[in-house]
Amino acid sequence: MAAELTTRVRARLAAAGDQPTAAAVAAAVQAESLAPVGDVTLRRLTGRLRSELAGAGPLEPLLADPAVTDVLVNGPGAVWVDRGRGLCRVEVGLGDDESLRRLAQRLAGACGRRLDDAQPWVDGQLPDGTRLHAILPPLAGPGVCLSLRTFRQRAFTTAELVTAGTLTAESAALVTAIVQARLAFLVTGGTGSGKTTVLGALLALADPADRILIVEDAAELRPAHPHVIGLQARQTNAEGAGAVTLRDLVRQALRMRPDRIVVGECRGAEVADLLAAMNTGHEGGAGTLHANSPADVPARLEALAAAGGLGRDALHSQLAAAIHCVVLLRRGRSGRMADEVCVLVRGASGLVEAVPAWRRGGGPVPGAARLADLLRTRGADPGVLS
Repeated sequence: MAAELTTRVRARLAAAGDQPTAAAVAAAVQAESLAPVGDVTLRRLTGRLRSELAGAGPLEPLLADPAVTDVLVNGPGAVWVDRGRGLCRVEVGLGDDESLRRLAQRLAGACGRRLDDAQPWVDGQLPDGTRLHAILPPLAGPGVCLSLRTFRQRAFTTAELVTAGTLTAESAALVTAIVQARLAFLVTGGTGSGKTTVLGALLALADPADRILIVEDAAELRPAHPHVIGLQARQTNAEGAGAVTLRDLVRQALRMRPDRIVVGECRGAEVADLLAAMNTGHEGGAGTLHANSPADVPARLEALAAAGGLGRDALHSQLAAAIHCVVLLRRGRSGRMADEVCVLVRGASGLVEAVPAWRRGGGPVPGAARLADLLRTRGADPGVLS
């Protein structure tokens, strides 16, 4: 019965050319219901049907849950969520394969993208900031697969990250000193380790007079800072034209009088331009980078910079002068946490290495003295490194 009503309401709205606003859906429900509808029932039906017609349907309550960071759909019979402690399965009624396909296509349309047999995958951003990836069978199985990463409207503070266990009191003081000293840094870790969340919290610590230019594929960084300009890359349109890359935007950012340049995620040739920018007087730059450990950071940057035409020797020369330290995040069963802070040091070979300066569990930290000296030189308190 509910499915029939949804179909009739959808057809009525389509025939009238109406958008699925609350008022339009309520009027359609009253017109298409086979029996009189009371106020309470009308509000309930209107909310549910509007979610079916314009929102994320049965997934809407999960996306609205502030504890949920990821919603993963593996066909109509399996939905998983991450609330910061790893994935767990939840029971959600998504209907059949065709219903899930319609949901995926509606979400893709909300991103301004198409999703069909000719274009069987999509990567986009919903109007509320949620990241969407969808892929259709037969490329995916056991059915339509959706990956949704939710967007937190308000950025975390470092105090909240300490409460959540992501930072300790020691590491919070250390990263605060790094930002205040205008050292350039990268936040690294695997997918879902909290890199963007931590970077946003750290950028909020920057001098309020700083002009921060943020370059991203999708607008996710929202630091609580009074002077932030966000530049967002653009994919090609249906005709295969109109793309704007991160590298294009880094170059534009350089012309916008930045005090700090931030790349939301370093993943390609833009690394070469970012390092060049940080070597031309733009201190305090930052970004995130996928890397399993700080020791992997130089090699990872080598691979990315090669796409930008920057050779190994040139990369290490620029890296040694541009980036001072790396903050490593890990995701475990107890949650996301800052595990290590390393200082980048150029060795006798000319290659840059990541040397530990602070570890969450303690232990030898040969880079502590070097990072402490960097902080003192710039007038910041080295705190735990002393």
